[in-house]
Amino acid sequence: MLLMKDIIDDKNPLIREISQPVEMPLSKEDEQLLLDMHEFLVHSQDEELSKKYDLRPAVGIAGVQIGVLKRICAIHVLTYNEDGDVKKVDDYALVNPKIISHTEKKSYLKDGEGCLSVNDEVQGLVPRYAKVTVKGYDVLTHQDVTIVARGFLAICLQHELDHFDGKLFYDHIDKNNPTMPIRNAIIVE
Repeated sequence: MLLMKDIIDDKNPLIREISQPVEMPLSKEDEQLLLDMHEFLVHSQDEELSKKYDLRPAVGIAGVQIGVLKRICAIHVLTYNEDGDVKKVDDYALVNPKIISHTEKKSYLKDGEGCLSVNDEVQGLVPRYAKVTVKGYDVLTHQDVTIVARGFLAICLQHELDHFDGKLFYDHIDKNNPTMPIRNAIIVE
């Protein structure tokens, strides 16, 4: 089971390294690693388990964040209705995902982004594409997938795929005007 001690932070130079594509068919070790990464996310969003194991809540994690320079990431995004019940779950454990298309329209999270590998709170708005199409192999369904994502899921995918190229969310923040609203962009709550 992955724990916070397994996550490297932005002071570790490895976080800036380029991750390599994973050879297919997938090895049992890589498949288990992705399942463990996904399990970490599920546990981190469960109030009881996150407290028990001292996990920071997270919706995504990339291989490099646990010191593995491979193009793998897991996503666990829950969407809630107005009563606070889960109405949709976006679950992926992706191998070699890549953005194959995107809109020119931008979006950003109203309150900015965070990251398991960034321990300090960083203020600022992160411009992202409002809609992305991502292709990759999903370990949870054992098939190639094409994900068309908008809103929060699109932002999560772009955040995790940035890790493959050694980029962190705060690299995208306007250093001169970090909290200035991004013109013509969709604000994601």
